[in-house]
Amino acid sequence: MMSSTSFAAPKFEVKGRASLGSIANKIAVDNLNFFYGRTQALNEITVEIPEHRVMAFIGPSGCGKTTFLRTLNRMNDVIPVTRVEGRVMIDGQDIYAPGADVVDLRRKVGMVFQKSNPFPKSIFDNVAYGLKINRVTSNRSELQDRVAGALKDAALWNEVKDRLNTSALGLSGGQQQRLCIARALAIRPEVILMDEPASALDPIATSKIEELIVDLKKHYTIVIVTHNMQQAARVSDLTAFFLLGKLIEVNSTEKMFTAPAEKLTEDYITGRFG
Repeated sequence: MMSSTSFAAPKFEVKGRASLGSIANKIAVDNLNFFYGRTQALNEITVEIPEHRVMAFIGPSGCGKTTFLRTLNRMNDVIPVTRVEGRVMIDGQDIYAPGADVVDLRRKVGMVFQKSNPFPKSIFDNVAYGLKINRVTSNRSELQDRVAGALKDAALWNEVKDRLNTSALGLSGGQQQRLCIARALAIRPEVILMDEPASALDPIATSKIEELIVDLKKHYTIVIVTHNMQQAARVSDLTAFFLLGKLIEVNSTEKMFTAPAEKLTEDYITGRFG
């Protein structure tokens, strides 16, 4: 949650919007405002996220990155006294429109959290969990195929295929995070949201997660929050810079890190603040 501050963010128009050519947009956010009670956490966010690309959100702590990420699958709905203004369109449908099916939305837009959160169940049952509660599969054979496919997609199958019935809590931290990714992939979403997915991992495990992200964009649209600007540069196609609840700049990652359009972006990237 963003805390209130007496520092007023400057007024500006978002600059440096990347040209996407003929790439279709998966997500389009228009003039989004978000409030925790009386505190406004997001201010007039407008951004487009193309399909089968990775967009990274960067910015200092408390700038609204995670709050915005959670608006994309309505995870903030569970927080009391919150309010949303504006539109979030996924495949042309407003996910905040009256009557929108939130359960269906969260099947379509999966989420991987900062801290891996495997259930105290077997590796198999962790991945099968969403399939079972959503009654996606019709028989045991289909369930097994879906679990195996998700583990393969998460680059974990070869490491766990001989111990699927053992506790997921026995996996390493990096393996647990890939297991959580497999759990999200099992229900075959179209968008994957990742909130600092490698922040608690060692460099080797982080490298595996980053390689996985790059590979997954062939089939999914991925949005990642990261404090690690080197990570954003390695894995993302587009980068959005947030400051004090405002979207300062959106650009191709290459341009963002070599020739940002905004002085504020340059100052943050070069370490002058944040």
